[in-house]
Amino acid sequence: MATAAKALNPVDLKAIFGLEPLKAVAYLKSKGYAVTWNWQDMLDQAHDQAFTVAKAMRIDLLSDIRGALETALQEGQTLKQFIGNLQPILESQGWWGKQVIVDSQGVGELVQLGSPRRLKTIYQTNLQSSYMAGRKASMEETAESHPYWMYIAILDDKTRPSHRALHGRVFRHDDPIWAAIFPPNGFNCRCRVVALSEAAVRRRGLVVISSEGNTFSETVETGVDKRTGTVRTATVTGLRTTDAAGKPVTFRTDPGFNHAPGAGLADMLKRKQDAA
Repeated sequence: MATAAKALNPVDLKAIFGLEPLKAVAYLKSKGYAVTWNWQDMLDQAHDQAFTVAKAMRIDLLSDIRGALETALQEGQTLKQFIGNLQPILESQGWWGKQVIVDSQGVGELVQLGSPRRLKTIYQTNLQSSYMAGRKASMEETAESHPYWMYIAILDDKTRPSHRALHGRVFRHDDPIWAAIFPPNGFNCRCRVVALSEAAVRRRGLVVISSEGNTFSETVETGVDKRTGTVRTATVTGLRTTDAAGKPVTFRTDPGFNHAPGAGLADMLKRKQDAA
């Protein structure tokens, strides 16, 4: 989807996803930390295990940023509030503006550290992934009674055609495709998934389809490492489908979003509940 002119705030996210932030916060808190130089250094499922911000090269910085995100989730902070609270902390840590940073190999590079634009990306990407991880965990808990999952896109002029083409498509909860296409499927993706019972599928006249024979994986370029000249790549999953008019459309996840956020979150929460 194209970048929206207005940032999505927690209130907007809860309106779209219908969630309280409890499981979303649990997902964010469950992560460790990873120091990375480029966003391509950590892709897909690795984000379930560790929290990272490219070029935030100290754990204390990552801890401050993640703490601000947890507070934003718990208190429903707007983007403006999030930036207003976090910017002074990052400035005091020296992580703001453009600076020459030396990497682990002793190579210096002029890079963009903290900025309102970067904090907007950090805020939206992490909050959306956390909300959707929480939603997926809730849906997995009710898979026995609601075994069918339907992809929902926001149908406005900001929606990518391929995301629009998936709107209303229904797959079983255990169809392998969900391991790749459970939203978000890119930066600023507003898509979601709803769980349906068998009775609801029949009542609404929906058709349950299978991804078998219609999926593929491919390697795409994601940029060039400025220090080494190496071309960076990532694997994405594709799904062949049709739009509302029956015209063939190919859906692809964006690089770095080729996974379902929160894999294993439902099991982790159940273990904690059983141990309590």
